Amino acid sequence: MGKKSRVKIQKSSSGASTVVSPKEMMNLISELLQKCSSAAPSAGKEWEEYIQIRGLVDKIRKKQKGMSVVFDGSRKDYFPDLLSWAQESGASCDSFTVANFGTEGYGLRATRDIKAEELFLWIPRKMLMTVESAQNSVLGPLYSQDRILQAMGNVTLAFHLLCERADPASPWLPYIRSLPQEYDTPLFYQQEEVQVLLGTQAVQDVLSQYKNTARQYAYFYKLVQTHPAASQLPLKDSFTFDDYRWAVSSVMTRQNQIPTEDGSRIILALIPLWDMCNHTNGLITTGYNLEDDRCECVALQDYKENEQIYIFYGTRSNAEFVIHNGFFFQDNAHDRVKIKLGVSKSERLYAMKAEVLARAGIPASCIFALHSNEPPISAQLLAFLRVFCMTEGELKDYLLGDGAVNKIVTLGNSEFPVSWENEIKLWTFLETRAALLLKTYKTTSQEDCTMLEKPDLSLHSRVAIQLRLAEKQILETASASGRAKRLHFEKKLEDGAPLPRYEESDIALLENTDVDAKLPIILRKLEEVEEGQELQVEEHSHLLNGEKDVYGMEMEANGD
Repeated sequence: MGKKSRVKIQKSSSGASTVVSPKEMMNLISELLQKCSSAAPSAGKEWEEYIQIRGLVDKIRKKQKGMSVVFDGSRKDYFPDLLSWAQESGASCDSFTVANFGTEGYGLRATRDIKAEELFLWIPRKMLMTVESAQNSVLGPLYSQDRILQAMGNVTLAFHLLCERADPASPWLPYIRSLPQEYDTPLFYQQEEVQVLLGTQAVQDVLSQYKNTARQYAYFYKLVQTHPAASQLPLKDSFTFDDYRWAVSSVMTRQNQIPTEDGSRIILALIPLWDMCNHTNGLITTGYNLEDDRCECVALQDYKENEQIYIFYGTRSNAEFVIHNGFFFQDNAHDRVKIKLGVSKSERLYAMKAEVLARAGIPASCIFALHSNEPPISAQLLAFLRVFCMTEGELKDYLLGDGAVNKIVTLGNSEFPVSWENEIKLWTFLETRAALLLKTYKTTSQEDCTMLEKPDLSLHSRVAIQLRLAEKQILETASASGRAKRLHFEKKLEDGAPLPRYEESDIALLENTDVDAKLPIILRKLEEVEEGQELQVEEHSHLLNGEKDVYGMEMEANGD
């Protein structure tokens, strides 16, 4: 297509160019950096802080209006260039084309029948934009001297994108021109659309995401203007907030992890063409083949000619999809809401409970998840709740009693209750806790459903309400499940049913089952997130293509 980028010059109402003095802009930037770097606001003041930060950002954006680099035409005009470049670079392009799928946006459409597990797409390393290619680019001198870039691969990729976008000779232009000019991540929401998320579990992350992005922008604006190593960057004369927001969202919705050429380290990368695939439920079917030095993707299922080709992004909640990918996935088999639980240090039995939990590999204070499917709790959460509800006698039995070590193994196993009374307590607790969390929302599920029927609802408001409704439905399911389990175990206690006893010979059965609820707690990796820490996903699932090991990959959703 050969269309060039252009830089718009801001005009005043009289038609003359509006000049914003460097000093005026730097003062605004300094004010923004100071505001975003101040101590976290007190509880309940987060929205007020967001309004203040957004106000400063809007002032900056207004003064930068028309200065961002944009491309002529629409995104779809550049898809032919993308496919031609991919083919010339050694990628596979004979099984699909790029097509518009309505509400799902652009994706890959099969141009022939494709069988499940068939290798239909590969992308060579030279097409990828990586932290390594950033170090070897015009960004290299600044990267070598800035600790923030060195520590945050996603930010490095964002700057790599911006520098290459401004270079008319960049080898990645066919890819960069094919990217969306705007995204549906909350960074692009109007203030009233973000307000719809108030009261949801996602809102804290949304507000933090905006604050972090604004802080990074202010920091790097100063760096680009003042650091000697930044003097050669093509961003010095035009580095707007909108530019940075676009680059951050491009990376956030597309980044992935690949091995370095020698396989010694894992680095972040953008993978052209492959990242056009939309998400569905399934398994990771993409990996990195070190022998052929390329990203490879096998079909998740059978696809007929003209059907959309999907990949699985990973086991993410809808909150993660909305915040980091900009969409809500209606049939998310892995949707969940967070629930923060902990044993009070002031409790008389704290030391004993903490010790039993430690032996099971579970922190005394932890962020767990309530799931959308049945059962709504994992083996880890079941184990925690059992210990949480134990009496002093039960705790002593699991610490000092006969076979205490083996009993720890059964804590996450639904078939071996501590006692009928303990089961009644824990399911009563879950029923009540979920019901209390439901009461914190300002709207009911029915009211949300009614709102979603409004034809004039904006896309972002619709997504926010869908997310809010999904959270409530998970809590409603958890509360109902807790009630059903409570009634079940009350009947067991009333009938005087014998308590199932764990025998040492049962461990073989427990080790060889695929059912989550039957797994011994100490034989599983803790899936929940410890308070204050992020969940690290194991990336190396070793997908096999023939006899070649490749690194398993999933579409990343890490924030900044």
